[in-house]
Amino acid sequence: MATETVAKPRTSARVGVQKFGTFLSGMIMPNIGAFIAWGLITALFIKVGWIPVPELGGFGTNDKGAPNVGIVGPMVTYLLPLLIAYTGGRMVYDVRGGVVGAIATMGVIAGTDSPMFIGAMIMGPLGGWTMKQIDRLWDGKIRPGFEMLVNNFSAGIWGAALALGGFYGLSWVVKRFTEGAGSVVEFLVNNGLLPLTSIFIEPAKVLFLNNAINHGVLTPLGIQQSLEHGKSILFLLEANPGPGLGILLAYMFFGRGAARASAPGAAIIQFFGGIHEIYFPYVLMKPILILAAIGGGMTGIATLAITNSGLVAPAAPGSIIAVIAQTSRDSYIGVVLAVVLAATVSFLIASLILRTSKNKGEDDLSAATSRMEAMKGKKSSVSSALVGDGGGRSDVAVLTRPVRNIVFACDAGMGSSAMGASVLRNKIKAAGFPDVKVTNSAIANLSDTYDVVVTHQDLTERAQPKTSSAVHYSVDNFMNSPKYDDIVELVKTSNAEDVASGTGTITEPAAATTEAAAAHGAHAAEPAADVEGKSVLLRESVILNGKAGDRDSAIDEAGQLLLDRGAVDMSYVHAMHEREESVSTYMGSFLAIPHGTNDAKEHIMHSAVSIIRYPEGIDWGGKQVKFVVGVAGINNEHLHILSSIAKIFTNKAQVAQLEEATTVEEVLELFGKVNA
Repeated sequence: MATETVAKPRTSARVGVQKFGTFLSGMIMPNIGAFIAWGLITALFIKVGWIPVPELGGFGTNDKGAPNVGIVGPMVTYLLPLLIAYTGGRMVYDVRGGVVGAIATMGVIAGTDSPMFIGAMIMGPLGGWTMKQIDRLWDGKIRPGFEMLVNNFSAGIWGAALALGGFYGLSWVVKRFTEGAGSVVEFLVNNGLLPLTSIFIEPAKVLFLNNAINHGVLTPLGIQQSLEHGKSILFLLEANPGPGLGILLAYMFFGRGAARASAPGAAIIQFFGGIHEIYFPYVLMKPILILAAIGGGMTGIATLAITNSGLVAPAAPGSIIAVIAQTSRDSYIGVVLAVVLAATVSFLIASLILRTSKNKGEDDLSAATSRMEAMKGKKSSVSSALVGDGGGRSDVAVLTRPVRNIVFACDAGMGSSAMGASVLRNKIKAAGFPDVKVTNSAIANLSDTYDVVVTHQDLTERAQPKTSSAVHYSVDNFMNSPKYDDIVELVKTSNAEDVASGTGTITEPAAATTEAAAAHGAHAAEPAADVEGKSVLLRESVILNGKAGDRDSAIDEAGQLLLDRGAVDMSYVHAMHEREESVSTYMGSFLAIPHGTNDAKEHIMHSAVSIIRYPEGIDWGGKQVKFVVGVAGINNEHLHILSSIAKIFTNKAQVAQLEEATTVEEVLELFGKVNA
């Protein structure tokens, strides 16, 4: 029906809050190791810890009578907020944004005596975003040779300005907010109302809205409480594994079919692995089971409040192992009781619901899992434990959202991936979807933010762990793989409902998307530029009759042209061979583009491309190659010519022209103004 489109949930308030929570979680989760380290140090060495050490715990005085600073206080005051700020800034504008965000956060840290976690979550992304906007003002207008000067001073000046603003303004606002939120929590605790928060927290978990609450409010307030009292109940409001365990146990005893069969494995993953989302489909099968989760959550919170128990630091993920590891020295009984009683009450309520229900959920688990993934916005990493993996991940996995961004990944993110991205970009534009971003990246720079990932078949296993929620396509060449038609079809079908509802156009400006992609190590084709007066492609770098008779000799010949240009050193040529040994650079259409590994970029002096034709062809790992293009690129300066090459080699008539060319000028003319 026309009213049931993908566009509605994507633009709903729930999705907005969900995205906001995901962004907050993205700042906290990469730094959880630091939180755990701080929690362990706190539990061991503070005055009421297991092994009180004044010099580490920050209590008492030293031999000279000066107060001990310790490492507990500095970690929570400086290290953790700065890590959060850097991560948030980097999410917005890569390393440059992270640095400016961290500088800005020092202002709010110095402006108050309270841990500035909320301030860091504001100033980090704000610093990155504002720096990005400022850089746009003079993008492409800086004279060659002055880029480093402008970039460094602009970041330093703007970071200092933000730090002053944070010191004199935001620090006061955040402190008042923190004190107000703390007063609300204290009121709830003192009046026995804190268990009522489960009425909101438990449904929020199932709807993937919990990150905004947990990482946006509970964790910062919990850290403040832990610093003052050595523990906080807030860390366990959302992370208690008891309610989910109770529901899964009820399915083990009173469920039927696939739900009952999969519940034991799901319970192990949820309770010991801490992946709570695995029980969400069981609730979605029978939404009334949310009452069991609420009842269990309220019981756990009430138990913690009565026994005055808590954790010293966040338990992430919400595994019983993490919970016990972060439990305060005086709270083990209370915390264990809170988990056990929460699971018991949840189990009893869920059992009653399942036993009195005609539908035990035996046929709905797969559909519920799909609904869960649709709400989450991407494929769940644990869904295969519920409904199976279909015999292994296929190239045509089910996507629960429209395709918005596609990345080609190779070892260096420089040559083959750029070529493939150019070919597919043209196909997708021809299909009527010009706003779908097609970029390229080194595998080392991948993040789990892409809808579709395309890799050479020898590299897929390396890319999948970094992009587990994406659909993966493996190809044997980047120029003319039949998989491209499959990807175009996926774009058409996944965007069909958005287009039908009038929301198919991506409103993000092309310039912004390209810049954002580059910030994450991905690249879109852009004009090649002169580098200190050196064009990327010169006449002397084109040879019409190569002398090499095999692949390795051809790499040496292409590399020698780059050496002659002063574009690379000999180590880069060695890296070209190393790259070829790991994954072939054969592209298809008689073309190979040897280039160095990702680690060899430091051996590139300036961007350059060499082109060698072998009229009789040479053997390239079992493939016939007539054209070898050597590539060395700094930043994205070589990508425009690769885009031109890709267009030529997907056109049979132009390939024929290259084969028949008798002069270098004909080749250069065919490639067009690649140095413009």
